[in-house]
Amino acid sequence: MTSLISQNALPKRRLEKGDSSSDDEEAMGSPVASDAEAGKKPGPDGRKNDRRRKKKALQARLSQEADEMKLLESSLFGNIYAPLEFGTEAAAAVPGRGQDEGPLFFVDRSAGDDLPVYEEDLGGEDEVVDKGRKPAWVDDEEDSTVVDIVKVARLRKLRKEADERVISGREYEARLRGHHANLNPFTGWADMDRKAPLRDGDSDEEEGGVDNVLRNNHELVVKGTAKLLPGMLDYSRLVDANAQEPSSGPVNSVQFHSNGQLMLVAGLDKHLRFFQIDGKRNPKIQSIFVEDCPIQKAAFLPDGSEVILSGRRKFFYSFDLVKAAVSKIGPLTGREEKSLESFEISPDSRTIAFIGNEGYILLISSKTKQLIGTLKMNGNVRSLAFADGGNQLLSSGGDGHVYHWDLRTRKCMHKAVDEGSMSGLSLCTSQDSSYFATGSSSGIVNVYKRDEFLGGKRKPLKTIENLTTETGQMKFNHDGQILAISSGRDRNGMRLVHVPSFTVYQNWPGPRFSLQYPRCLDFSPGSGFLSIGHAGGKVLLYKLHHYQNA
Repeated sequence: MTSLISQNALPKRRLEKGDSSSDDEEAMGSPVASDAEAGKKPGPDGRKNDRRRKKKALQARLSQEADEMKLLESSLFGNIYAPLEFGTEAAAAVPGRGQDEGPLFFVDRSAGDDLPVYEEDLGGEDEVVDKGRKPAWVDDEEDSTVVDIVKVARLRKLRKEADERVISGREYEARLRGHHANLNPFTGWADMDRKAPLRDGDSDEEEGGVDNVLRNNHELVVKGTAKLLPGMLDYSRLVDANAQEPSSGPVNSVQFHSNGQLMLVAGLDKHLRFFQIDGKRNPKIQSIFVEDCPIQKAAFLPDGSEVILSGRRKFFYSFDLVKAAVSKIGPLTGREEKSLESFEISPDSRTIAFIGNEGYILLISSKTKQLIGTLKMNGNVRSLAFADGGNQLLSSGGDGHVYHWDLRTRKCMHKAVDEGSMSGLSLCTSQDSSYFATGSSSGIVNVYKRDEFLGGKRKPLKTIENLTTETGQMKFNHDGQILAISSGRDRNGMRLVHVPSFTVYQNWPGPRFSLQYPRCLDFSPGSGFLSIGHAGGKVLLYKLHHYQNA
Protein backbone atom coordinates (compact mmCIF):
# COMPACT_ATOMS: atom_id res chain seq x y z
CA MET A 1 0.00 0.00 0.00
CA THR A 2 2.93 2.33 0.79
CA SER A 3 4.53 1.75 -2.60
CA LEU A 4 1.19 2.58 -4.23
CA ILE A 5 1.06 5.85 -2.31
CA SER A 6 4.58 6.83 -3.35
CA GLN A 7 3.68 6.19 -6.99
CA ASN A 8 0.40 8.06 -6.89
CA ALA A 9 1.57 11.10 -4.95
CA LEU A 10 2.28 14.54 -6.36
CA PRO A 11 5.14 15.99 -4.26
CA LYS A 12 5.20 19.72 -3.76
CA ARG A 13 8.76 20.00 -5.08
CA ARG A 14 7.74 18.42 -8.36
CA LEU A 15 4.83 20.83 -8.79
CA GLU A 16 7.06 23.85 -8.10
CA LYS A 17 9.72 22.60 -10.48
CA GLY A 18 7.18 22.12 -13.26
CA ASP A 19 5.87 25.69 -12.83
CA SER A 20 9.31 27.24 -12.89
CA SER A 21 10.40 25.33 -16.01
CA SER A 22 7.29 26.42 -17.91
CA ASP A 23 7.89 30.07 -16.97
CA ASP A 24 11.49 29.88 -18.20
CA GLU A 25 10.41 28.47 -21.53
CA GLU A 26 7.86 31.25 -22.05
CA ALA A 27 10.34 33.96 -21.11
CA MET A 28 13.14 32.63 -23.31
CA GLY A 29 11.41 33.07 -26.68
CA SER A 30 13.29 32.63 -29.99
CA PRO A 31 16.75 34.24 -30.04
CA VAL A 32 17.05 34.08 -33.82
CA ALA A 33 13.78 35.89 -34.37
CA SER A 34 14.67 38.61 -31.88
CA ASP A 35 18.04 39.29 -33.57
CA ALA A 36 16.42 39.37 -36.99
CA GLU A 37 13.84 41.88 -35.86
CA ALA A 38 16.52 44.11 -34.41
CA GLY A 39 18.47 44.01 -37.70
CA LYS A 40 21.79 43.49 -35.90
CA LYS A 41 24.57 41.25 -37.09
CA PRO A 42 25.62 38.91 -34.27
CA GLY A 43 29.22 39.21 -33.05
CA PRO A 44 31.56 36.39 -31.90
CA ASP A 45 29.85 36.21 -28.53
CA GLY A 46 26.49 36.34 -30.20
CA ARG A 47 27.36 33.49 -32.56
CA LYS A 48 28.51 31.38 -29.63
CA ASN A 49 25.28 32.12 -27.80
CA ASP A 50 23.36 31.42 -30.98
CA ARG A 51 24.95 27.97 -31.36
CA ARG A 52 24.24 27.23 -27.70
CA ARG A 53 20.62 28.22 -28.10
CA LYS A 54 20.26 26.19 -31.30
CA LYS A 55 21.70 23.17 -29.49
CA LYS A 56 19.22 23.62 -26.65
CA ALA A 57 16.37 24.01 -29.13
CA LEU A 58 17.44 20.79 -30.90
CA GLN A 59 17.59 18.91 -27.61
CA ALA A 60 14.18 20.25 -26.64
CA ARG A 61 12.72 19.15 -29.98
CA LEU A 62 14.25 15.66 -29.66
CA SER A 63 12.96 15.39 -26.11
CA GLN A 64 9.52 16.48 -27.30
CA GLU A 65 9.54 13.82 -30.03
CA ALA A 66 10.63 11.17 -27.53
CA ASP A 67 7.81 12.18 -25.17
CA GLU A 68 5.30 11.99 -28.00
CA MET A 69 6.57 8.53 -28.98
CA LYS A 70 6.35 7.29 -25.38
CA LEU A 71 2.85 8.69 -25.05
CA LEU A 72 1.78 6.98 -28.28
CA GLU A 73 3.28 3.65 -27.18
CA SER A 74 1.64 3.96 -23.76
CA SER A 75 -1.76 4.63 -25.35
CA LEU A 76 -1.37 1.57 -27.61
CA PHE A 77 0.40 -0.94 -25.36
CA GLY A 78 -0.17 0.39 -21.85
CA ASN A 79 2.14 2.29 -19.55
CA ILE A 80 5.39 0.41 -20.23
CA TYR A 81 7.91 3.02 -19.05
CA ALA A 82 6.72 3.85 -15.57
CA PRO A 83 3.84 2.93 -13.25
CA LEU A 84 0.72 4.98 -13.56
CA GLU A 85 0.73 8.08 -11.36
CA PHE A 86 -2.54 9.32 -10.01
CA GLY A 87 -3.18 12.88 -11.09
CA THR A 88 -1.14 12.69 -14.33
CA GLU A 89 -3.48 10.90 -16.71
CA ALA A 90 -6.06 13.68 -16.59
CA ALA A 91 -3.49 16.29 -17.69
CA ALA A 92 -1.30 14.14 -19.90
CA ALA A 93 -0.73 16.79 -22.55
CA VAL A 94 2.64 16.61 -24.29
CA PRO A 95 5.10 19.29 -23.09
CA GLY A 96 5.61 22.04 -25.61
CA ARG A 97 2.35 21.61 -27.52
CA GLY A 98 0.76 24.83 -28.71
CA GLN A 99 -2.33 26.22 -27.14
CA ASP A 100 -4.27 25.96 -30.42
CA GLU A 101 -3.56 22.24 -30.88
CA GLY A 102 -6.03 19.86 -29.28
CA PRO A 103 -4.87 17.34 -26.67
CA LEU A 104 -4.17 13.76 -27.63
CA PHE A 105 -7.02 12.63 -25.38
CA PHE A 106 -9.37 14.13 -22.87
CA VAL A 107 -11.33 13.08 -19.77
CA ASP A 108 -15.10 13.26 -19.92
CA ARG A 109 -16.18 15.70 -17.22
CA SER A 110 -19.79 15.94 -18.30
CA ALA A 111 -20.86 14.83 -14.83
CA GLY A 112 -19.36 18.01 -13.39
CA ASP A 113 -17.01 18.48 -10.48
CA ASP A 114 -19.78 18.63 -7.89
CA LEU A 115 -20.01 14.94 -7.11
CA PRO A 116 -22.09 13.65 -4.22
CA VAL A 117 -20.17 12.89 -1.07
CA TYR A 118 -21.12 9.89 1.04
CA GLU A 119 -19.43 10.23 4.38
CA GLU A 120 -20.73 6.94 5.69
CA ASP A 121 -18.98 5.02 2.90
CA LEU A 122 -15.57 6.48 3.65
CA GLY A 123 -12.98 5.28 6.09
CA GLY A 124 -10.64 7.62 7.86
CA GLU A 125 -7.74 7.45 10.20
CA ASP A 126 -10.12 7.39 13.13
CA GLU A 127 -11.68 4.20 11.81
CA VAL A 128 -8.39 2.27 11.72
CA VAL A 129 -8.44 0.60 15.11
CA ASP A 130 -5.19 -0.62 16.59
CA LYS A 131 -5.88 -4.19 17.68
CA GLY A 132 -2.44 -4.73 19.20
CA ARG A 133 -0.70 -5.50 15.91
CA LYS A 134 2.15 -3.13 15.10
CA PRO A 135 3.14 -2.57 11.46
CA ALA A 136 6.30 -4.33 10.36
CA TRP A 137 7.54 -1.22 8.52
CA VAL A 138 6.47 2.42 8.34
CA ASP A 139 7.26 4.71 5.41
CA ASP A 140 8.29 8.17 6.62
CA GLU A 141 7.34 9.69 3.25
CA GLU A 142 3.65 9.12 3.94
CA ASP A 143 3.52 12.20 6.17
CA SER A 144 5.31 14.44 3.67
CA THR A 145 3.36 13.18 0.64
CA VAL A 146 0.20 14.87 -0.57
CA VAL A 147 -2.43 13.48 -2.95
CA ASP A 148 -4.83 15.54 -5.04
CA ILE A 149 -8.13 13.63 -4.90
CA VAL A 150 -10.01 16.07 -7.14
CA LYS A 151 -7.71 16.00 -10.15
CA VAL A 152 -8.56 12.37 -10.94
CA ALA A 153 -12.25 11.58 -11.32
CA ARG A 154 -12.10 8.13 -9.74
CA LEU A 155 -10.54 9.49 -6.55
CA ARG A 156 -13.31 12.02 -5.89
CA LYS A 157 -15.35 9.38 -4.13
CA LEU A 158 -12.80 9.54 -1.29
CA ARG A 159 -13.76 13.12 -0.35
CA LYS A 160 -15.42 13.76 2.98
CA GLU A 161 -16.32 17.33 2.09
CA ALA A 162 -17.29 18.81 -1.26
CA ASP A 163 -14.48 21.41 -1.25
CA GLU A 164 -11.78 19.01 -0.04
CA ARG A 165 -8.88 18.71 -2.48
CA VAL A 166 -5.47 17.69 -1.07
CA ILE A 167 -4.95 15.10 1.66
CA SER A 168 -1.89 13.52 3.23
CA GLY A 169 -0.52 10.15 2.18
CA ARG A 170 -1.48 8.54 5.48
CA GLU A 171 -5.04 9.81 5.21
CA TYR A 172 -5.17 8.63 1.58
CA GLU A 173 -4.18 5.12 2.66
CA ALA A 174 -6.78 5.05 5.43
CA ARG A 175 -9.57 6.15 3.07
CA LEU A 176 -8.59 3.54 0.48
CA ARG A 177 -8.76 0.84 3.15
CA GLY A 178 -12.18 2.04 4.28
CA HIS A 179 -13.47 2.14 0.70
CA HIS A 180 -12.17 -1.39 0.07
CA ALA A 181 -13.87 -2.66 3.24
CA ASN A 182 -17.20 -1.22 2.06
CA LEU A 183 -16.88 -2.82 -1.39
CA ASN A 184 -15.85 -6.21 0.02
CA PRO A 185 -17.85 -6.74 3.21
CA PHE A 186 -17.51 -10.55 3.23
CA THR A 187 -13.87 -10.82 4.30
CA GLY A 188 -14.39 -11.15 8.03
CA TRP A 189 -13.13 -14.74 7.98
CA ALA A 190 -9.61 -13.41 7.24
CA ASP A 191 -9.52 -11.14 10.30
CA MET A 192 -7.26 -12.92 12.77
CA ASP A 193 -8.31 -10.61 15.62
CA ARG A 194 -12.06 -11.03 15.28
CA LYS A 195 -13.94 -12.22 18.33
CA ALA A 196 -15.61 -15.61 18.33
CA PRO A 197 -19.40 -15.50 18.53
CA LEU A 198 -20.92 -15.95 21.97
CA ARG A 199 -22.06 -19.44 22.81
CA ASP A 200 -25.37 -20.31 24.34
CA GLY A 201 -25.40 -19.33 27.98
CA ASP A 202 -22.48 -16.86 27.72
CA SER A 203 -23.04 -13.40 29.09
CA ASP A 204 -23.31 -10.65 26.50
CA GLU A 205 -23.08 -7.73 28.93
CA GLU A 206 -19.71 -6.72 27.47
CA GLU A 207 -21.28 -6.44 24.02
CA GLY A 208 -24.14 -4.25 25.15
CA GLY A 209 -26.58 -6.83 26.47
CA VAL A 210 -30.24 -6.17 25.87
CA ASP A 211 -29.48 -2.71 24.46
CA ASN A 212 -28.11 -4.29 21.29
CA VAL A 213 -31.49 -5.87 20.62
CA LEU A 214 -33.12 -2.45 20.65
CA ARG A 215 -30.45 -0.84 18.49
CA ASN A 216 -30.93 -3.02 15.40
CA ASN A 217 -33.76 -4.40 13.31
CA HIS A 218 -32.61 -8.01 13.20
CA GLU A 219 -35.25 -10.68 13.49
CA LEU A 220 -35.66 -12.07 16.97
CA VAL A 221 -37.01 -15.37 15.62
CA VAL A 222 -34.90 -17.08 12.96
CA LYS A 223 -37.02 -18.61 10.23
CA GLY A 224 -34.47 -21.37 9.60
CA THR A 225 -35.54 -23.16 12.78
CA ALA A 226 -39.04 -23.71 11.38
CA LYS A 227 -39.99 -27.04 9.91
CA LEU A 228 -39.38 -27.51 6.22
CA LEU A 229 -42.46 -28.53 4.27
CA PRO A 230 -42.48 -31.35 1.71
CA GLY A 231 -43.72 -31.22 -1.87
CA MET A 232 -42.22 -28.06 -3.43
CA LEU A 233 -38.87 -26.54 -2.53
CA ASP A 234 -38.36 -22.77 -2.71
CA TYR A 235 -34.96 -22.19 -4.32
CA SER A 236 -33.25 -20.06 -6.97
CA ARG A 237 -30.20 -20.42 -9.17
CA LEU A 238 -27.27 -18.06 -8.49
CA VAL A 239 -24.04 -17.26 -10.30
CA ASP A 240 -21.78 -20.30 -10.55
CA ALA A 241 -19.47 -20.57 -7.55
CA ASN A 242 -16.40 -20.85 -9.80
CA ALA A 243 -17.61 -18.53 -12.55
CA GLN A 244 -14.44 -16.43 -12.35
CA GLU A 245 -12.23 -19.45 -13.04
CA PRO A 246 -13.98 -22.69 -14.07
CA SER A 247 -12.06 -25.95 -13.87
CA SER A 248 -10.62 -27.41 -17.04
CA GLY A 249 -11.58 -30.93 -15.95
CA PRO A 250 -14.25 -32.72 -13.92
CA VAL A 251 -14.84 -31.30 -10.43
CA ASN A 252 -14.45 -33.99 -7.78
CA SER A 253 -14.74 -31.98 -4.56
CA VAL A 254 -16.62 -28.91 -3.36
CA GLN A 255 -16.91 -27.92 0.27
CA PHE A 256 -17.84 -24.86 2.31
CA HIS A 257 -15.60 -23.63 5.10
CA SER A 258 -17.15 -23.57 8.56
CA ASN A 259 -17.59 -19.78 8.27
CA GLY A 260 -19.98 -20.21 5.33
CA GLN A 261 -18.14 -17.73 3.11
CA LEU A 262 -15.13 -19.67 1.80
CA MET A 263 -15.42 -22.61 -0.61
CA LEU A 264 -12.84 -24.98 -2.03
CA VAL A 265 -13.09 -26.51 -5.50
CA ALA A 266 -10.78 -29.31 -6.65
CA GLY A 267 -10.70 -31.75 -9.54
CA LEU A 268 -8.71 -33.63 -12.11
CA ASP A 269 -7.08 -30.48 -13.51
CA LYS A 270 -4.70 -30.62 -10.49
CA HIS A 271 -5.89 -27.26 -9.16
CA LEU A 272 -7.19 -26.41 -5.71
CA ARG A 273 -9.16 -23.15 -5.87
CA PHE A 274 -10.70 -21.04 -3.14
CA PHE A 275 -13.70 -18.78 -3.74
CA GLN A 276 -15.47 -16.25 -1.55
CA ILE A 277 -19.17 -17.07 -1.82
CA ASP A 278 -21.53 -14.08 -1.74
CA GLY A 279 -24.05 -15.26 -4.34
CA LYS A 280 -23.36 -12.28 -6.64
CA ARG A 281 -19.74 -12.23 -7.83
CA ASN A 282 -18.11 -15.14 -5.96
CA PRO A 283 -14.57 -13.79 -6.40
CA LYS A 284 -11.62 -16.15 -6.55
CA ILE A 285 -9.23 -15.85 -3.63
CA GLN A 286 -6.41 -18.26 -4.44
CA SER A 287 -5.45 -21.11 -6.75
CA ILE A 288 -2.89 -23.83 -6.03
CA PHE A 289 -1.47 -26.17 -8.66
CA VAL A 290 -0.45 -29.67 -7.53
CA GLU A 291 1.79 -30.92 -10.28
CA ASP A 292 1.98 -34.65 -9.53
CA CYS A 293 -1.53 -35.41 -8.24
CA PRO A 294 -4.85 -35.16 -10.09
CA ILE A 295 -7.12 -34.46 -7.12
CA GLN A 296 -9.76 -37.07 -6.38
CA LYS A 297 -10.84 -35.56 -3.07
CA ALA A 298 -10.19 -32.42 -1.03
CA ALA A 299 -11.72 -31.48 2.32
CA PHE A 300 -11.33 -28.93 5.09
CA LEU A 301 -10.53 -30.02 8.58
CA PRO A 302 -13.64 -29.15 10.61
CA ASP A 303 -11.62 -26.63 12.64
CA GLY A 304 -10.89 -24.81 9.37
CA SER A 305 -7.10 -24.78 9.72
CA GLU A 306 -6.06 -27.18 6.93
CA VAL A 307 -7.13 -28.79 3.68
CA ILE A 308 -6.37 -32.45 2.94
CA LEU A 309 -5.81 -33.39 -0.73
CA SER A 310 -5.55 -36.89 -2.15
CA GLY A 311 -5.52 -38.72 -5.46
CA ARG A 312 -4.59 -42.07 -6.89
CA ARG A 313 -1.16 -41.90 -5.34
CA LYS A 314 0.54 -43.54 -2.38
CA PHE A 315 0.91 -40.13 -0.73
CA PHE A 316 -1.38 -37.18 0.04
CA TYR A 317 -1.03 -33.44 0.63
CA SER A 318 -1.87 -31.05 3.43
CA PHE A 319 -2.39 -27.32 2.80
CA ASP A 320 -2.07 -25.09 5.87
CA LEU A 321 -4.48 -22.17 5.49
CA VAL A 322 -2.72 -20.05 8.11
CA LYS A 323 0.83 -20.47 6.79
CA ALA A 324 -0.23 -20.94 3.13
CA ALA A 325 2.15 -23.91 2.92
CA VAL A 326 1.69 -27.25 1.16
CA SER A 327 3.14 -30.41 2.73
CA LYS A 328 3.54 -33.81 1.11
CA ILE A 329 2.84 -36.76 3.40
CA GLY A 330 3.65 -40.39 2.67
CA PRO A 331 4.03 -43.09 1.65
CA LEU A 332 2.76 -44.42 4.95
CA THR A 333 5.23 -46.49 6.92
CA GLY A 334 4.49 -50.22 6.78
CA ARG A 335 1.71 -49.91 4.18
CA GLU A 336 1.73 -50.78 0.47
CA GLU A 337 -1.39 -48.94 -0.67
CA LYS A 338 -0.92 -47.43 -4.13
CA SER A 339 -3.95 -45.17 -3.81
CA LEU A 340 -5.18 -42.98 -0.94
CA GLU A 341 -7.88 -41.31 -3.01
CA SER A 342 -10.78 -41.78 -0.59
CA PHE A 343 -10.89 -40.56 3.01
CA GLU A 344 -13.10 -39.03 5.68
CA ILE A 345 -12.24 -36.58 8.48
CA SER A 346 -13.69 -36.87 11.97
CA PRO A 347 -15.89 -33.98 13.23
CA ASP A 348 -13.42 -33.32 16.06
CA SER A 349 -10.58 -32.83 13.52
CA ARG A 350 -8.44 -35.45 15.26
CA THR A 351 -8.55 -38.42 12.89
CA ILE A 352 -8.38 -38.95 9.12
CA ALA A 353 -9.63 -42.36 7.96
CA PHE A 354 -8.30 -43.57 4.57
CA ILE A 355 -9.64 -46.53 2.62
CA GLY A 356 -6.87 -49.10 2.21
CA ASN A 357 -6.41 -52.39 0.43
CA GLU A 358 -8.11 -55.72 1.23
CA GLY A 359 -10.63 -54.37 3.72
CA TYR A 360 -8.23 -52.24 5.77
CA ILE A 361 -9.12 -48.81 7.12
CA LEU A 362 -6.10 -46.62 7.87
CA LEU A 363 -6.38 -44.20 10.79
CA ILE A 364 -4.11 -41.14 10.52
CA SER A 365 -3.56 -38.48 13.17
CA SER A 366 -4.46 -35.09 11.72
CA LYS A 367 -1.86 -33.45 13.97
CA THR A 368 1.20 -35.62 13.30
CA LYS A 369 0.06 -37.08 9.93
CA GLN A 370 1.29 -40.49 11.12
CA LEU A 371 -0.47 -43.86 11.04
CA ILE A 372 -1.97 -44.49 14.49
CA GLY A 373 -4.01 -47.64 13.82
CA THR A 374 -5.86 -49.86 11.35
CA LEU A 375 -9.27 -51.55 11.19
CA LYS A 376 -10.09 -54.68 9.18
CA MET A 377 -13.47 -55.68 7.74
CA ASN A 378 -14.56 -58.50 5.47
CA GLY A 379 -14.50 -57.62 1.79
CA ASN A 380 -13.29 -54.40 0.24
CA VAL A 381 -14.01 -51.04 1.86
CA ARG A 382 -15.92 -48.67 -0.41
CA SER A 383 -17.23 -45.91 1.89
CA LEU A 384 -16.77 -44.40 5.36
CA ALA A 385 -18.69 -42.03 7.64
CA PHE A 386 -18.03 -40.76 11.17
CA ALA A 387 -20.64 -40.60 13.93
CA ASP A 388 -20.97 -39.64 17.59
CA GLY A 389 -18.66 -36.64 17.28
CA GLY A 390 -15.80 -38.71 15.88
CA ASN A 391 -15.84 -41.54 18.45
CA GLN A 392 -17.49 -44.01 16.05
CA LEU A 393 -16.89 -44.90 12.41
CA LEU A 394 -19.27 -46.52 9.92
CA SER A 395 -17.99 -48.52 6.95
CA SER A 396 -19.50 -50.52 4.12
CA GLY A 397 -18.19 -52.34 1.09
CA GLY A 398 -18.31 -55.40 -1.08
CA ASP A 399 -19.94 -57.75 1.42
CA GLY A 400 -23.15 -55.66 1.72
CA HIS A 401 -22.79 -55.13 5.49
CA VAL A 402 -22.61 -51.95 7.56
CA TYR A 403 -19.94 -51.95 10.26
CA HIS A 404 -19.91 -49.75 13.36
CA TRP A 405 -16.46 -49.23 14.89
CA ASP A 406 -15.60 -47.81 18.31
CA LEU A 407 -12.45 -45.76 17.70
CA ARG A 408 -11.63 -45.61 21.40
CA THR A 409 -11.18 -49.38 21.58
CA ARG A 410 -10.50 -49.97 17.84
CA LYS A 411 -13.08 -52.79 17.78
CA CYS A 412 -16.20 -53.52 15.78
CA MET A 413 -19.18 -52.84 18.02
CA HIS A 414 -21.91 -53.81 15.51
CA LYS A 415 -22.30 -55.44 12.12
CA ALA A 416 -25.53 -55.92 10.14
CA VAL A 417 -26.74 -56.44 6.58
CA ASP A 418 -27.82 -53.45 4.55
CA GLU A 419 -31.20 -54.55 3.21
CA GLY A 420 -31.22 -55.16 -0.53
CA SER A 421 -27.59 -54.17 -1.01
CA MET A 422 -25.07 -56.37 -2.78
CA SER A 423 -22.26 -53.80 -2.61
CA GLY A 424 -22.29 -50.61 -0.58
CA LEU A 425 -20.83 -47.61 -2.39
CA SER A 426 -21.66 -44.63 -0.20
CA LEU A 427 -22.46 -43.70 3.39
CA CYS A 428 -23.46 -40.53 5.18
CA THR A 429 -24.67 -39.61 8.65
CA SER A 430 -26.70 -36.66 9.88
CA GLN A 431 -24.97 -34.00 11.94
CA ASP A 432 -26.49 -35.26 15.19
CA SER A 433 -25.76 -38.90 14.19
CA SER A 434 -29.42 -39.88 14.58
CA TYR A 435 -29.81 -40.93 10.91
CA PHE A 436 -27.54 -42.59 8.42
CA ALA A 437 -28.07 -43.44 4.76
CA THR A 438 -26.51 -46.14 2.58
CA GLY A 439 -26.20 -46.19 -1.20
CA SER A 440 -25.64 -49.27 -3.33
CA SER A 441 -24.42 -50.09 -6.83
CA SER A 442 -28.03 -50.40 -8.05
CA GLY A 443 -28.96 -46.85 -7.03
CA ILE A 444 -31.04 -47.93 -4.01
CA VAL A 445 -30.72 -45.63 -1.00
CA ASN A 446 -31.75 -46.86 2.46
CA VAL A 447 -32.30 -44.45 5.35
CA TYR A 448 -31.95 -45.85 8.88
CA LYS A 449 -32.49 -44.62 12.42
CA ARG A 450 -29.08 -45.34 13.90
CA ASP A 451 -30.22 -46.19 17.44
CA GLU A 452 -32.81 -48.62 16.09
CA PHE A 453 -30.28 -50.18 13.72
CA LEU A 454 -27.82 -50.73 16.57
CA GLY A 455 -30.69 -52.12 18.65
CA GLY A 456 -31.33 -54.91 16.16
CA LYS A 457 -33.93 -53.45 13.78
CA ARG A 458 -32.84 -54.25 10.22
CA LYS A 459 -35.73 -52.66 8.34
CA PRO A 460 -34.87 -49.20 6.95
CA LEU A 461 -37.14 -46.26 7.63
CA LYS A 462 -37.38 -45.63 3.91
CA THR A 463 -36.01 -47.11 0.70
CA ILE A 464 -35.53 -44.45 -1.99
CA GLU A 465 -35.55 -45.74 -5.54
CA ASN A 466 -35.36 -42.52 -7.54
CA LEU A 467 -31.82 -43.16 -8.81
CA THR A 468 -31.35 -45.73 -11.57
CA THR A 469 -27.53 -45.92 -11.63
CA GLU A 470 -24.92 -46.48 -8.95
CA THR A 471 -25.01 -44.08 -6.02
CA GLY A 472 -22.42 -41.32 -5.74
CA GLN A 473 -22.09 -38.75 -2.99
CA MET A 474 -24.85 -38.26 -0.41
CA LYS A 475 -25.19 -35.70 2.35
CA PHE A 476 -27.61 -34.50 5.03
CA ASN A 477 -27.96 -30.76 5.56
CA HIS A 478 -27.14 -29.22 8.94
CA ASP A 479 -30.55 -29.80 10.61
CA GLY A 480 -31.20 -33.17 8.98
CA GLN A 481 -34.34 -32.09 7.10
CA ILE A 482 -32.87 -32.55 3.61
CA LEU A 483 -30.95 -35.50 2.22
CA ALA A 484 -29.17 -34.93 -1.10
CA ILE A 485 -28.41 -38.07 -3.14
CA SER A 486 -26.57 -38.15 -6.46
CA SER A 487 -25.30 -40.41 -9.21
CA GLY A 488 -22.51 -39.33 -11.52
CA ARG A 489 -23.49 -41.91 -14.14
CA ASP A 490 -26.80 -40.27 -15.00
CA ARG A 491 -27.51 -36.83 -16.44
CA ASN A 492 -29.37 -34.73 -13.85
CA GLY A 493 -28.81 -37.66 -11.51
CA MET A 494 -29.51 -35.87 -8.25
CA ARG A 495 -32.52 -35.72 -5.93
CA LEU A 496 -33.38 -33.85 -2.75
CA VAL A 497 -35.30 -35.85 -0.15
CA HIS A 498 -37.49 -34.31 2.56
CA VAL A 499 -36.35 -36.44 5.50
CA PRO A 500 -39.33 -36.10 7.90
CA SER A 501 -41.74 -37.37 5.23
CA PHE A 502 -39.14 -39.27 3.12
CA THR A 503 -40.54 -37.81 -0.08
CA VAL A 504 -38.59 -36.40 -3.02
CA TYR A 505 -39.11 -32.75 -3.95
CA GLN A 506 -41.06 -32.61 -7.18
CA ASN A 507 -39.61 -29.37 -8.55
CA TRP A 508 -35.96 -30.36 -8.25
CA PRO A 509 -33.92 -29.89 -10.39
CA GLY A 510 -36.67 -28.44 -12.60
CA PRO A 511 -37.01 -28.33 -16.40
CA ARG A 512 -35.01 -25.11 -16.84
CA PHE A 513 -31.83 -26.18 -15.03
CA SER A 514 -29.45 -28.93 -16.06
CA LEU A 515 -27.12 -30.48 -13.50
CA GLN A 516 -25.05 -32.27 -16.17
CA TYR A 517 -23.39 -35.28 -14.50
CA PRO A 518 -23.05 -34.36 -10.81
CA ARG A 519 -19.91 -35.66 -9.12
CA CYS A 520 -19.93 -33.83 -5.77
CA LEU A 521 -22.15 -31.61 -3.63
CA ASP A 522 -22.21 -29.74 -0.35
CA PHE A 523 -24.51 -27.64 1.83
CA SER A 524 -23.27 -24.46 3.48
CA PRO A 525 -23.09 -24.60 7.31
CA GLY A 526 -26.52 -22.93 7.63
CA SER A 527 -27.96 -24.66 4.51
CA GLY A 528 -28.56 -21.31 2.84
CA PHE A 529 -26.48 -22.41 -0.17
CA LEU A 530 -26.25 -25.68 -2.06
CA SER A 531 -23.30 -26.28 -4.40
CA ILE A 532 -23.00 -29.00 -7.04
CA GLY A 533 -19.85 -29.79 -9.00
CA HIS A 534 -20.23 -31.65 -12.28
CA ALA A 535 -18.09 -33.24 -14.98
CA GLY A 536 -18.13 -30.08 -17.10
CA GLY A 537 -15.85 -28.22 -14.68
CA LYS A 538 -18.48 -25.88 -13.22
CA VAL A 539 -19.83 -25.58 -9.69
CA LEU A 540 -23.55 -24.74 -9.67
CA LEU A 541 -24.78 -22.61 -6.80
CA TYR A 542 -28.35 -22.53 -5.47
CA LYS A 543 -30.03 -20.51 -2.76
CA LEU A 544 -32.46 -22.37 -0.48
CA HIS A 545 -34.85 -19.65 0.64
CA HIS A 546 -36.15 -21.50 3.69
CA TYR A 547 -32.80 -21.03 5.40
CA GLN A 548 -31.79 -17.45 6.17
CA ASN A 549 -28.15 -18.06 7.08
CA ALA A 550 -25.39 -19.29 4.83
